[in-house]
Amino acid sequence: MMAKKKSPDFILFITVMMLLSVGIVMVFSSSSYYAMFPPFNNPFHFLLRQLVHAVIGVFIMGLMVKYDYHELKRWAKYLLITGFVLLLAVLTPLGESRLGAQRWLNLGFYSFQPSELVKFCIIVFTAYGLSRKRDKIQSFTEGMLPFLMVAGAAGLLILKEPDLGTAMTLVATIFVMMFAAGVRISHIIGIGAAGVGAVLAAIFSEEYRYNRFMAFLDPQKDPSGAGWQILNSLMSIGSGGLLGTGLGQGRHSKFLYLPERQTDFIFAVIGEELGFIGGALVILLFIMFIWRGFKIAITAPDSFGSLLAAGIVSGIGLQAIINLGVVTSTLPVTGITLPFLSFGGTSLVFTLMGVGVLLNISRYITPK
Repeated sequence: MMAKKKSPDFILFITVMMLLSVGIVMVFSSSSYYAMFPPFNNPFHFLLRQLVHAVIGVFIMGLMVKYDYHELKRWAKYLLITGFVLLLAVLTPLGESRLGAQRWLNLGFYSFQPSELVKFCIIVFTAYGLSRKRDKIQSFTEGMLPFLMVAGAAGLLILKEPDLGTAMTLVATIFVMMFAAGVRISHIIGIGAAGVGAVLAAIFSEEYRYNRFMAFLDPQKDPSGAGWQILNSLMSIGSGGLLGTGLGQGRHSKFLYLPERQTDFIFAVIGEELGFIGGALVILLFIMFIWRGFKIAITAPDSFGSLLAAGIVSGIGLQAIINLGVVTSTLPVTGITLPFLSFGGTSLVFTLMGVGVLLNISRYITPK
């Protein structure tokens, strides 16, 4: 009996729209004062850009809800090739450098961050490949190694930009998908241990990463340097108390003490302006998103849909966990944004596209 279509997961949809709404409000609240001055001279600068990308993202999400996810199998190889071409293009003169990182591809009329699309491309390819190798999944060379090589190659190219946080998130997402596919736990533990060693090597190979790591261990050692971000983040969250200082009343964002307040550290602004209750509600929304996402993965009618859903929800969930860990000083600073909430057009559009695929998978139920 074929799986029948039903309405998309309403709870997941509402959860995403609530996160998106909170994000739009907090982007404006955290950036309006800063945007009043040159070179922007417009307090609505970041809000308007975020609104435009939110509308585009929701439109694409709506299209993907209606696009049969099974059709993505046909495009898996082409998506992978496209992803690697974009990653290589970023490292050419077409790549645009900002704040010392060459992560954007400048098309003249528009610039975007290819790594956000590449994550989706590799998730689709891995889901398709793993679903075809169900009988060989226990074999390291045939079941696990090909996907490790793909994820590793993409991770190295992203690391060259440099973007350690995104590279880590991508590789970790592929590990979750391989675990869901049924690879041997001993293989995951062995490769995972090697991966931890590779991350430590990457940290100690670059001075700025080393300084960030040491600041994570003891931010008070360099309070005006590497420890500045995390100390001000913790002070922002702590000063919010139970109910917060009120929207637009965050002193750390208004007086520009908190760097990257509308992007990487937007949760610190939430903690200051909306307090413990506001921060806790945002975390609960992410927990709800992860729960509904994995429920879709578990109940998907076929292995491709199951692995695809697991990849999408784990990619977004891991990114959220890493960002929240950075902002609360439980993880070293990595420069990774908070999904749905942080300012960033490319990330928002492709995250909502992934949610659209997830909602499409939820339209299929396993017959009983």
